[in-house]
Amino acid sequence: MEKNLNHENYIQLSGEIFEKVQHGHLFKDSKLFVDAIPLDDIQTIHQKYCDESKRSNFDLKAFIQNHFTFQAAQEEHLVCDDMYAYIEKMWDLLTKDFNDTLLVSSLIPLPKPHIVPGGRFQEIYYWDSFFVSLGLIESKRTYQLENLIENFAHLIRNYGHIPNGNRIYYYTRSQQPYFSLLVSLLDEEKGLTYFYELKKEYDFWMQDGAHFIASEGLNRYWDPLNLPRPESYFEDTQLYQQANPEEKQDLYHHIRASCESGWDFSSRFFRDKHALHSICTCEILPIDLNCLIYDMEIRLSIFSKKHNKPDLADLYNKQAQKRKEAINRYFWNENKGFYFDFSWKEKKQTAAYSLAAVFPLFFHLATQEQAEAVKKQIENAFLFDGGLITTLEETGQQWDSPNGWAPLQYIAVKGLSNYGFKDLAKTIAKRWLMTNELLFKKTGKILEKYDVMHPGKLASGGEYELQEGFGWTNGVAVNFKKFLCNNS
Repeated sequence: MEKNLNHENYIQLSGEIFEKVQHGHLFKDSKLFVDAIPLDDIQTIHQKYCDESKRSNFDLKAFIQNHFTFQAAQEEHLVCDDMYAYIEKMWDLLTKDFNDTLLVSSLIPLPKPHIVPGGRFQEIYYWDSFFVSLGLIESKRTYQLENLIENFAHLIRNYGHIPNGNRIYYYTRSQQPYFSLLVSLLDEEKGLTYFYELKKEYDFWMQDGAHFIASEGLNRYWDPLNLPRPESYFEDTQLYQQANPEEKQDLYHHIRASCESGWDFSSRFFRDKHALHSICTCEILPIDLNCLIYDMEIRLSIFSKKHNKPDLADLYNKQAQKRKEAINRYFWNENKGFYFDFSWKEKKQTAAYSLAAVFPLFFHLATQEQAEAVKKQIENAFLFDGGLITTLEETGQQWDSPNGWAPLQYIAVKGLSNYGFKDLAKTIAKRWLMTNELLFKKTGKILEKYDVMHPGKLASGGEYELQEGFGWTNGVAVNFKKFLCNNS
C-alpha cells in the first residue's frame, strides 16, 4: 500500500500538537518528533490532548513521551579496534528494512533493505547512497547495491522522482541526482540499465520553471513548497524572523533547495557569506548539479542505443553536448582559473570558491589546461593536513571551512586522477584516511564530517550535533584504501 503523502494525515507533521512541540523547541533536535511513531490513532491522541492540556499541571513533553515512540540508533553499541573491520560490521548494523512501515509513521515504505547514514538519519538518503555503494562494491556486497538501486527505481516508478529521503516530509524535493551513476555500476555488473526509470527521473529534473531554467539551458535546485521544513520547523521559523522583508518572500524555497543540494548549509548559496537568512539557492545555477545531469544525458544516450532507439540516443547526446558547452560558458572563469556557480537572476558568476569546481574534472568536462588550473587552486587553497576544505569561508555553517566531507574528497580524488594528477589525488586520499583513523582511535566511531584544518578535533557547525555511523564516510574510506593500494 502506497503512503498518503499529505502532511495533514500525520499528527507529528502538522496540526496544533506539532506546532506546540516545534515552536516550543521541546526537543534539542527538531527531527526527533517528526520521526516519532504515534502509539494510537490520530483522533484518540487529539482527544486526549484536548482533555489533558486544559489541566494546570499539564506537561506537554511527558504527554508526547507517553503517546509516541522514538527510534534509537543502534550503531553506538558496536565496539571494534580496527577501523576497516568496524566498517565491515557497520554495513549490517546500518541496513534497515522499510518494507512494512506503519501507516502512522512518516517513513515511505521500500521493497528492499537499504543502508542508512546512521545517527539521527535512520532513513535512506539519495546522494549518500552512491558513496555507500562504493564501499559495498569493495566489500563484495553487490546484492546490497542491487537492493539500493531497486529501491530508487521503485520510488521513481511510484512517485516520479527519488525524494531527498524516504520520509513524507522529504517528498517535495530530491537530492543530487546520482541514479545514472548508480545504474552504471550495476550495468557493469549485471547489464541492467533501468532505462525507463532513468528517463522518468530526467523528465522530473527538466521541468521548465521548476528545476530547469530555459534561458540558460541549465538546472537549479528547487522545492515548490515555500513553507518551513517540518524536521527543522523551529530553526526555519526563527531564521524567518531575522530576515528582511525581501528575503522573507522566498526564504523557505531557498532553504529547501539548499537541502536538495545536500550542502545544507554553505555560504556558497548566500548573498552575505555570514548570514544564513540571505540564502538564495534557487537563483543559482550550480556546477555540481549540471555536471550530474550531463552524465544523466550521456547515459540515456548510451542506454537508448542498447534499447534500439537511435533517434532518442541522438537527442540525448545533443542535449549533453549543449549542456557541456553551457557548463564551460557559464561556470568557467579564465582569469581566476576556476569554476564558479552562476546566478541566473543577476546574470553573473558568484564569487564563492567551492569544491563543486572539481565536478567538471570528475565528468571529463574540463580541458587539460582547465584541469591544471583547478588542480593548482585545490593544492594551494583547499588542501590542509586532514584533507580538502569545502569552501574558503569560515562561517559556522557545516558545509564551509574548516570542514571536509567524504563525498567531496572522493569527487576530487577521482576528478584529479582523470587528468593524470595522481600524486595530488593520493595525497588527498592519504590525508583524509589519516583524519578518519585519528578520530576513530579517539572515539571508536566513524563520523559524518571532519575538521580537516585541525585533524583530531571534532567537526562542528550546522543545526544538529556531529553524527556517528556513517554511511558515506565508510564507503569512501574503503574505496580510498583500495585506490592507494592500486597506486602505491
